[in-house]
Amino acid sequence: MDLNTLLQGSVLILGFYMAWNIGANDVANAMGTSVGSKALSLKRAVFLAAILEFSGAFFVGSSVSETIQKGIIDPQIFQADPTIFILGMMGSLLATGALLQLASYFGLPVSTTHAIVGAVIGFGAIIGGVDAVHWGEVGWIALSWILSPVLSGLVAYAIFNAIQRKILYALNPIEATQKIAPFFVFLCFTVASLSLLFHGLSQLDMNLSIGVALSISVSIGLVAAIISHFLVQRIPESAFQLSDGFHPYQAVSLEKALHHLQRVHLSNRNEVYEEQISHILTEVRQLSDTVKKNTPFNHSTTQYHGVEKIFIYLQILSACLVAFAHGANDVANAIGPVAAVLGVLQTHSLSGHSYIPPWLLALGGAGIVIGLATWGWRVIETIGKKITELTPTRGFAAEFGAAATILLASKLGLPISTTHALVGAVFGVGMARGLKALNLQTLKEIVVSWIVTIPLCALFSIMAFHMLKFLFL
Repeated sequence: MDLNTLLQGSVLILGFYMAWNIGANDVANAMGTSVGSKALSLKRAVFLAAILEFSGAFFVGSSVSETIQKGIIDPQIFQADPTIFILGMMGSLLATGALLQLASYFGLPVSTTHAIVGAVIGFGAIIGGVDAVHWGEVGWIALSWILSPVLSGLVAYAIFNAIQRKILYALNPIEATQKIAPFFVFLCFTVASLSLLFHGLSQLDMNLSIGVALSISVSIGLVAAIISHFLVQRIPESAFQLSDGFHPYQAVSLEKALHHLQRVHLSNRNEVYEEQISHILTEVRQLSDTVKKNTPFNHSTTQYHGVEKIFIYLQILSACLVAFAHGANDVANAIGPVAAVLGVLQTHSLSGHSYIPPWLLALGGAGIVIGLATWGWRVIETIGKKITELTPTRGFAAEFGAAATILLASKLGLPISTTHALVGAVFGVGMARGLKALNLQTLKEIVVSWIVTIPLCALFSIMAFHMLKFLFL
């Protein structure tokens, strides 16, 4: 077996290994919130994520892959010895995969995008010199890591704030949900369809203009919204009532009425109505006390059973959207370096643009799916239970904010961190409920892990490069 064939086989194995670890660690960002809120069981989450992750990777994954393979370091620096470039990319895959596997074993969610970018920068700066790194592109990528949690947080904040004002604080939350839920369905289907149709079907040679793609996407969203409208209306309201007692908003409304009556009683100067007002006040006070005793306040106004039951379906929909978006963006972390290596091995040159064949996208998607199915449960449990208390309404707002941000970044070719986007979205939902709703200690630990990942993976990459150089040269 010649060296060229051996390198080809090795880089494909390393690319699959990297994709496997992405599935084991990073896919928790897509399904962790749904499992945590009990909208999905673990088995169903894995099944849905497998389908959507593969679809996103195969149909929309090529744009970000091009950024990873040739946007971070300058291939021309390695023109004199392309094998060094090949071993460096292979070392990046090995180092990132090993770091992710270690993190997954302990159930720690880390940014795979941070890891692979740090690894590529590490070997590029050490082997090719500082000039080998496209610092302008790296700066743009780093800026996206800051902007992505901010943008996703703002979107999630706006969505959950709207849910609170229009649904959770309404006098009839179920009726309000039945009216507004189709609008959220429209948003989900329109965003997902647009991401797929606008420069997303290149693997099938179907590149539609933005006007045509937008028209088709809006039409799909409208059809989905109409269908969801009839489905929600068919659900009897009795299915949404609490098992016993009163709704919390009834107790709150009676308390407000009691305060107003007390003001009337104190300001009254007419003795004729004094007895009548006192009688009404006594009855309302007794009724308020009775309602309070029979109201399950542990189900606060933000946790009505009926509303949450409807939003379970919406959260499943948004979780699928995040899974699709994650596959589109993060498959690049595995196949970008693979495409770069295969391009060099085939052309024996670093000057050409590496073609990303559909089968390579499929290989990355398959690796993600297998990693999710085998080890994904570890990090899913961490995401779903330890970051914040989740309900379907909160989970939907967070997932939609993250998905919209990730898909936008994928279209721009930005390898953003899915972890950043989702944590930013969860933070946005927490801010809509107040700072006390956030686990600030967990957020602090996550931010620290983001800072440590890049230099640690850069160091691993340099070590892996020297090991591979010893084996192959």
